[in-house]
Amino acid sequence: HSPPEQPGDKPTETGEVQRMEVCHWPCRCLPVPICTPGVSLVKDGCGCCKVCAKQAGEPCNEADVCDPHKGLYCDYSGDEPRYETGVCAYLVAVGCEVNGVYYANGQTFQPNQLYKCLCISGTIGCSPVFTPRLAGSPCTRVPGRKKSGQSICGLGQHKQLQSTNYRLMSAYRSLPLVLKKKCLIQATPWTPCSRTCGIGISSRVTNDNRKCEMKKEKRLCFIQPCLTNMLKKIKIPKGKTCQPTFQLPTAEKLVFSGCSTTQRYKLTFCGVCLDKRCCIPSKSKMITVQFECPNEGFFRWKMMQITSCVCQKICSAPGDIFSQLKLL
Repeated sequence: HSPPEQPGDKPTETGEVQRMEVCHWPCRCLPVPICTPGVSLVKDGCGCCKVCAKQAGEPCNEADVCDPHKGLYCDYSGDEPRYETGVCAYLVAVGCEVNGVYYANGQTFQPNQLYKCLCISGTIGCSPVFTPRLAGSPCTRVPGRKKSGQSICGLGQHKQLQSTNYRLMSAYRSLPLVLKKKCLIQATPWTPCSRTCGIGISSRVTNDNRKCEMKKEKRLCFIQPCLTNMLKKIKIPKGKTCQPTFQLPTAEKLVFSGCSTTQRYKLTFCGVCLDKRCCIPSKSKMITVQFECPNEGFFRWKMMQITSCVCQKICSAPGDIFSQLKLL
């Protein structure tokens, strides 16, 4: 006896297997789900409801779509001849290179204990490593308090609570908090300067704007001039191995993209060390500089003006996206 036919297995008059319909209209949606970190919330393949996208290796169909933000597609090749249910797989694409290590497209890796990352078609996406909250209340109740049920958390418990909420992580919120026109100002730390010498660019994400929206902000940075002969002439105090800062003898105009500043500046630069330490900015202020271009008018840029530097053993190359990660 042949096995009973399943819905969707019935051949049509042309001999083709008819696929089961997974979309039904009018749309009937369940409440919008809360997806786990790193999983995209997308509209289903029927164009109806918000759903958590399927991940690599999970079953998929016309309704249950694979995560498009991770370069996934639904591979139906294993469901011949119906081609009704597939498995989410990565599109063939280029991998990623981070600090000299090559990762294949779709590969998950953990560069340090704080972040897990995913390589997607040459682009790297990272999410914080969450510490699970302990069962029950993580804070101890204090008897004898005036308010009933009042509890107190120790410093270590506060840090544990913060590690479970990414919005409280230092990468997303800077202290002290400032409230400006009903907007709680938040900002990520400035990235390291893109160049170790000459004028480079650093960036951050902040909502310090009229609309209180998180936007990318850029500024110029100038750590050292690209003059090796001048760096060799820097005098290091007797008995010391480093000179944290130095200045050029005279004020000079800055040149950026073929344009020069309308004013001359006598900037403070980070110095040099006789040992293997490197000097990086520790304190700075923001200034606005105006550039004049030949026959092309003017433009303005915000720029970091260094006021002091610190010399340290931890030296990272510019562009190292993990160099600023620290334990909370």
